[in-house]
Amino acid sequence: MRIILYTGKGGVGKTSVAAASACRIAESGKNVLIMSTDPAHSLGDSLEQKLGNEPVPVADRLFAMEIDTVRESEKSWGNLKGYFKELLTSHGQGGIEVEELLVFPGLEELFSLFRILDFYEENAFDVLIVDCAPTGETLSLLKYPEKLSGFMRKVLPAKRKGVQIAGPLVEKLTKIPMPEDSVFDDLERVMDKMERLQKLLLDRETVSLRIVTTPEKIVIREAKRNFTCLHLFNYNVDAVIVNRIYPDRAMEGYFSKWKIMQREGLAEIEESFSEVPRFNLELQKEEVRTLPVLRRIGEVLFSGADASEVLFCEEIYSVNREAGQVVLRVLLPFARKEELDLRQYEGELILGVQNQTRRFPLPEEAKGRELIGAKWADGYLNIRFS
Repeated sequence: MRIILYTGKGGVGKTSVAAASACRIAESGKNVLIMSTDPAHSLGDSLEQKLGNEPVPVADRLFAMEIDTVRESEKSWGNLKGYFKELLTSHGQGGIEVEELLVFPGLEELFSLFRILDFYEENAFDVLIVDCAPTGETLSLLKYPEKLSGFMRKVLPAKRKGVQIAGPLVEKLTKIPMPEDSVFDDLERVMDKMERLQKLLLDRETVSLRIVTTPEKIVIREAKRNFTCLHLFNYNVDAVIVNRIYPDRAMEGYFSKWKIMQREGLAEIEESFSEVPRFNLELQKEEVRTLPVLRRIGEVLFSGADASEVLFCEEIYSVNREAGQVVLRVLLPFARKEELDLRQYEGELILGVQNQTRRFPLPEEAKGRELIGAKWADGYLNIRFS
């Protein structure tokens, strides 16, 4: 089963492009599910179909759904949420304020990503297309599995054992309710799912991300930051979709200055993403909605290409030996020296780019060695160990 995630800055047309690619793939004879994880759903509007939390058929071999984040949240951590609510109301009155306190930013969207894992393990479709939330939210969600699973794996067993031994006494003395086994069961299920989800998302033969952008400078900058951060977390970006390109015939008179700016933007995209397949789509004469229009867009956009295939795959990390030293090469396109933060802590390498931070377990070859420096070469950061 292939999984393709579409991401990008808000308003660039991710939903339309994702829906058009789903139509294109379904036309080729594959069973396709397109799923929206954006809390501000517009997939149903694009398809002109009423969608819900389960797949519904919208065309031959094409199914669609819009994730209900609240329902997925209850399904994933209902017992834990119930315990937190009990804890917060144990010495006071409950109410809407408590419910609001139990909404953790990004967590509900993470639980919606669990559905990707569910469909993959069920192998119910040939291709899953995911219409993601805008760039920032998507990046934060993709970091959850790595950031939380390690912490929970270390802390959870000790906490569970401690509650079993001392919980009744603590509850009696403090009047604070202790969590039941079902709460820890929820945590263990969430932890297990996060680890499996991360392993799946890093499978470059199965999962790829596609960045949607437009030729405007501000949007291109966002796309480049997105591309850099996705590489930082080792996700495979196999295509860049350039949407809403104004045809020259439409840029006369009042829009004549836009012609120059657009040409500059397209040139920057070509230079910046030279190794990644790029697909261009002109601004359409009509709204990009309804199945006939989406089918036509998909045919134009992916003419001569199989939209369901992994269109590009590049090695992001490698470990080499040079003159007795170990060199870890990390591909970080568009990152600048002044944006980097690099340090070694115990058995991990901590690498920060802009406001994103990644902890790498040191490769076996570098363990016990000291970080002595780093140097740029051809878009790669070469990190040297003694």
